[in-house]
Amino acid sequence: MQDPSDLTETAEPEDNSEGGSPGAATVLLEVLPGVAVVAGEVPPELKPDLVDFGIVPAGDRRQISAVLASIGNAATVAGNIGKAITEAQGLYRLSDATRTLLANGGTLAVKDGANLGTVIGPGGALRQARFHPVSALGKAPMAASVGPALAMVALQMMLSEVSGLVRTTLTATNQVLTTVRKEQWAELTGLVAAVDRAVEQAREIESVPTSLWEDVAGSGALLRKQLELYQGNVRDHVRQIGQADARGHREYLQTNAQVIVFDVNALLSSLQAWTGYHALRAARARAAGRDDDAEAQYAEVIARDTHTEFDSTLAEVTGLVDALVRDLRITAELREPDGWPLPGKRKDVKAARETAARLLEAVEPLADALHSPVPPLDVPEILCKPESLTPEPYLRILRWLFEDGETLRALGFPDQVGDTASPISAIVGGAMDRVAAAIDKTAVKTLVAVTDRRIILAKPTAFLEQAEIRQAVPLDQVRYVRAPRGGGSRAMIDLITRDENVRWVFDADTAQVGAFAAVLAESMAIPDAEREALQQHRP
Repeated sequence: MQDPSDLTETAEPEDNSEGGSPGAATVLLEVLPGVAVVAGEVPPELKPDLVDFGIVPAGDRRQISAVLASIGNAATVAGNIGKAITEAQGLYRLSDATRTLLANGGTLAVKDGANLGTVIGPGGALRQARFHPVSALGKAPMAASVGPALAMVALQMMLSEVSGLVRTTLTATNQVLTTVRKEQWAELTGLVAAVDRAVEQAREIESVPTSLWEDVAGSGALLRKQLELYQGNVRDHVRQIGQADARGHREYLQTNAQVIVFDVNALLSSLQAWTGYHALRAARARAAGRDDDAEAQYAEVIARDTHTEFDSTLAEVTGLVDALVRDLRITAELREPDGWPLPGKRKDVKAARETAARLLEAVEPLADALHSPVPPLDVPEILCKPESLTPEPYLRILRWLFEDGETLRALGFPDQVGDTASPISAIVGGAMDRVAAAIDKTAVKTLVAVTDRRIILAKPTAFLEQAEIRQAVPLDQVRYVRAPRGGGSRAMIDLITRDENVRWVFDADTAQVGAFAAVLAESMAIPDAEREALQQHRP
């Protein structure tokens, strides 16, 4: 499917098929938040990401198709669209961006009760595509009775997601897994294989008969034990990382990287088996629910509880893998410390970089599947630096230290002096030469990165060799910025924050230094609580 931003906003897609007949019809019915049933002809663009109905029983598929048909009839959809909406082909996960756009009736034209768009096929052929949001279910006959069937759809989507993650990571990390905890891995893989086999057999016959269920019915306690074991291991890693300072954080990750990779893979594999086991349980309850409302409700309870555990576990895995991969990527980018006098130290750093590169190759596919890769940082428009300095090495490391969605607004490399009380007085008195001389003797070269959230301060050498950040000041702590002063190529900016006064002296273009100060000045503010605290000192 083409990028949502390219969806047409016209009432009808242009006819682009031979003989002037309408293009093939595709319908997406959002049955759960972010999950759609694809009906009609499946365009090639959708096929790679289409999920089959898997363990969803045949009876539930028929119920979903009946709801599809009722929505089509209620919308008086005719011709090939009316036929398409009754032919459920599979399931599709909608991205957040796609959902936001498709659910916005003001963006897409609406016809016959559905948002209208197009799917562009090979050669530019257009197919009709209609999207019915999840709210459409509430308006359809039989909507209340389809709840347990949708619970099975939710379980199938969870199972599909974690199975894909396991395939991704096992292919890449087989070599790592064979070197640590072999006995534990053998015990886990036996359980996973048994549940996988049962799920595949249920998928083939579209049902969970008694004899199939009995093969795995006794596995629940063992699977719970495995899931809790590796959840505990992952939580221990997360806790150790959270308690360490920046250097200790990195040392822990480097020392335990292989064990972390194993525990993450083991947790994902146990989560896959756990989800498959409960999908089979729910399918059994769903079958019994044809004649017993309590069993039908129990299937929904199983799906709800499994979803809660699934989301929590996946969030823990994502957080740990993000931390590990971030560190490995930073380590791979670090500069060899040529200035260090001990050759052995340089050798250690080189070995660490090589190890990081190998582990990164193993876990990067999983990291990218769990979390969209962070795009490279471009050189910002506001750049204050000496003419000879190259910013790219700093940007390659900064990229992995940014939070999700954080953007770089300005980058500078000034000399820094701490408490600016005396220099400010000197500026006011016009003694610029004396101030500059004093600064030349005491200044420390500093990296200053201004984002949309904070001001990052670091010593350039320590940053390039160890990725150390000396300080991060939230923008809401900026109280005052003194406009650039000084002559020649040594423009000065004074920054007053909640806790300290800082002076930066730039060897850079004066106009750029002014722009740098302007970005900082946007955040100037004194919270009411601080103002009131100061006013309390009045006699």
